[in-house]
Amino acid sequence: MAFSPNPLSLSVPDPAFESWLRDSGYLELLDHRTSAAAAAASSSAPVSTSAAATSSASDDVVSSITGGFFASLLSRLVTVSSLLTINPFSKLSADDFSGDTPPWTTGFFGNCDSYSFPSSSQQARMRVHENIKRFARNYATLFIVFFACALYQMPLALVGLLASLALWELFKYCSDRWKFDRHPSMRKFSIGIGQCGTAVLLTFLNVQMALFSALAVSYSVMILHAGFRKLTPSKKPSRGR
Repeated sequence: MAFSPNPLSLSVPDPAFESWLRDSGYLELLDHRTSAAAAAASSSAPVSTSAAATSSASDDVVSSITGGFFASLLSRLVTVSSLLTINPFSKLSADDFSGDTPPWTTGFFGNCDSYSFPSSSQQARMRVHENIKRFARNYATLFIVFFACALYQMPLALVGLLASLALWELFKYCSDRWKFDRHPSMRKFSIGIGQCGTAVLLTFLNVQMALFSALAVSYSVMILHAGFRKLTPSKKPSRGR
């Protein structure tokens, strides 16, 4: 992509810059740069603490260390809580499900070095949006697996799901046999009865509970994995001539 003309040549908007990095396959460099800056800031903190310790009493040293620990802990808690406020599907499109499924071992899970604590809420948001776009098919597969496990633990929900499918198959059979297409009012009335019957089956046989539990587990796994997973090159960048 090409940036819009900038007469002053001072800066490029952050969304345009991130979009260019994503299209060029270099978005992981921004993630690495943010983590490196946070590591440098944390490594310089003990130096200032030790310098202050030489000119202050021991109780001041203990209080400064304790305060730094709680400040770091509070910062991490704020970063983790910010994951719950992110809309992970804001940048997701139907095209993200049309590609190939990334490998589960090397692509989705990776190794221990593929994970790190996000240094800021901005980095966590960037990781969540980008990783969900890259691993959309993996997360969809995990949801199907969790939903199947929930149905296995709740036999009544499985019966309700099968009964609702059988009900609509029966409606399709009756529609083809009695030619409901020629009678729009009758077709509309039968569809209403089928919808009410499906709602009753799903409610009384706890199908919605199995669906909700699968959604909750898959959503938690997706947010944590996408937030802590480092960005990797999405494709090989094209070399200029």
